Amino acid sequence: MPTLRELGKTGLRIPPIVFGTSALGNLYQAYSDETKLAILREMVRGTDLPVVLDSAGKYGAGLALEVIGNGLRTLGVPPEQIIISNKLAWVRTPLHGPEPTFEKGVWFGLKHDAEQTISYHGILRCWEQGCELLGAPYRPRLVSVHDPDEVLNAAASPTERERIMQNIVGAYRALHELQRQGHVGPIGVGAKDWRVVRELAELVDLDWVMLACSLTVFHHPPAVVALVASLAERGIGIINSAVFHAGFLTGGKFFDYRELRQDDPTDRLLFAWRDKFHALCRQHDVLPAAACVRFAMSPPGIAAVALNTSRPEQVQPNRALASADIPAAFWAAMKDARLISRDYPFVA
Repeated sequence: MPTLRELGKTGLRIPPIVFGTSALGNLYQAYSDETKLAILREMVRGTDLPVVLDSAGKYGAGLALEVIGNGLRTLGVPPEQIIISNKLAWVRTPLHGPEPTFEKGVWFGLKHDAEQTISYHGILRCWEQGCELLGAPYRPRLVSVHDPDEVLNAAASPTERERIMQNIVGAYRALHELQRQGHVGPIGVGAKDWRVVRELAELVDLDWVMLACSLTVFHHPPAVVALVASLAERGIGIINSAVFHAGFLTGGKFFDYRELRQDDPTDRLLFAWRDKFHALCRQHDVLPAAACVRFAMSPPGIAAVALNTSRPEQVQPNRALASADIPAAFWAAMKDARLISRDYPFVA
């Protein structure tokens, strides 16, 4: 497999593994400054340049962006060796309670809160604050609107949804103005609901998309496969993310950021799927993480997979997952066990 891959028609060539940075914003627990610097050191230690770091104002209410900027300066990393992706939608605000008001119970040790603002002026505010948090000489080259599906899906009526969509379109108008002025590079969207990605791809000009929890070894409905094919045909770059479903497929207790319960009938079905998956992985000497990543990269048009880690020693193994050799017999067994759709065309 080539070391670098084309991100659609953006002109960027990126490594097959993009590094998520939510742990640098204290996702699930507060990490020490030493641990965060060690994570960054490992991320920039690879030979595949440029290194791509994916972040967002939502990650620790901007903390992840601060840590990236400070860490890269401490390590003396030339800005041309780094591509920073900043997903825009949240701005830092004062913290008035013991924990932030967004995604309670998920972020720890924060000194700020954040509020969502997706509109023409709101997205400009997000971009400006993101640049300030990173600090010179680092600037985001990739930008996107972060989780517009969440606000659209929360609309109480069709009229409210239309108003929200107009604000989202206004946010893209602002980003395209920044692009024409040379301040940002390729413009995209990051979303968990692939249907909103499909809708936005018809309303605004997108250079790339980040799909989350949408095309994985566990979840790959034909409509999502068709969307990926359509985006690739149009030259829209694709980064696949959340391919472990928040760590559940590799043994974690969260599935799509929700902690599962063994006494819940629906959750038990997920545990049963994972048990069968892990059994086949052991039978064929395949790492579950490698199977997840290689499946997520299998459709044409997928440029990279975004992976998160909170452990410095896991960075290089994560990087190696992109080139893991998965035997065809494993994929065939997954299909026979109906863990993968039999008609999925890109494995076995």
